[in-house]
Amino acid sequence: MKTVVVGMSGGVDSSVAALLLKREGYNVIGLFMLNWEENDPDGACTAESDFADVRRVCSLLDIPYFSVNFAKEYKERVFKHFLDEYAAGRTPNPDVLCNREIKFGPFREYALSLGADYIATGHYCGVDHNADGRHYLLKAKDADKDQTYFLNQVTQPQLEKVLFPLARLPKEEVRKIALENGLATAAKKDSTGICFIGERNFRKFLMEYLPAQPGKILTQDGEEVGEHVGLMHYTLGQRRGINLGGRKGEEGRWFVVKKDVKNNILYVSHGDESPLYSSECIVTGLNLIGINPFVYPFECTAKFRYRQGEQKVTLYPAENGARVVFAEKQRAVTEGQYAVFYDETRCLGGGVIDNVIF
Repeated sequence: MKTVVVGMSGGVDSSVAALLLKREGYNVIGLFMLNWEENDPDGACTAESDFADVRRVCSLLDIPYFSVNFAKEYKERVFKHFLDEYAAGRTPNPDVLCNREIKFGPFREYALSLGADYIATGHYCGVDHNADGRHYLLKAKDADKDQTYFLNQVTQPQLEKVLFPLARLPKEEVRKIALENGLATAAKKDSTGICFIGERNFRKFLMEYLPAQPGKILTQDGEEVGEHVGLMHYTLGQRRGINLGGRKGEEGRWFVVKKDVKNNILYVSHGDESPLYSSECIVTGLNLIGINPFVYPFECTAKFRYRQGEQKVTLYPAENGARVVFAEKQRAVTEGQYAVFYDETRCLGGGVIDNVIF
């Protein structure tokens, strides 16, 4: 009997993943990761209640479970980068790094040390362990829940011995399975955002680690229209929280179009969104999954944020990465986020958006 260690988060997805693997005849072990230690008694990290749900689910399934603390690794490998990027005026995506640096890094190694033949998670995606020795990351059947975007930096060795039991299931079916089998997490709300931020005020949380540097808000014509509370608190295309309401009546809205970190200036526009549309970008830290290096020019599709449909692009060589030319101009492509590449069925990998060209 093969042993599989399942990353149990306390949510419905990982709970059903464990159930399905046990049905398939695996020796299943649940493993809960503690990635953030909350010192603030008013903090919003739900680790204790999540682990309580893990205990309930694993007890019902009659499988052993453990907890492992990766808080130190998380702060060093993910949170430090998160702060550095915000300090540089960029908008990072820590969930992508968490997958590469924690879930498919120390977690994977720890699971294998427990005697696991495989590890598994509740991600909505698939994997093809091909006979040629390569491991292909596949899109999920449920396109609305597909999470390959967040796995674009996972490497070939990290995908070896990995199972994704929810690859072919829509979310509705996952909840139905959980309900029919009496899992405590059947109706549990999906977690959103990052554990160390949770439901608390993001701006207040960030200011605990990065000092605010207020500065001018200017239009692209150079007119001063207000004061920002610190560039790290704004992102391209943002409409809420700029506090410029009423300056031009009720028609149209203000939104962020540019951040000048060197001079600490936030640029905004009113009504006209054309300054947000770019024609290409440069990506660095390119990670390819299951394929040879791109033969340029390379045509494929791409996402520049998670909640976006795939867009046609052509890739060309660039120093330390690739130049990505869009078939149609894209709105609010943001430095620090990831450009993730796809063909019809697979995620091909991705890289960090390092420079946006308008």
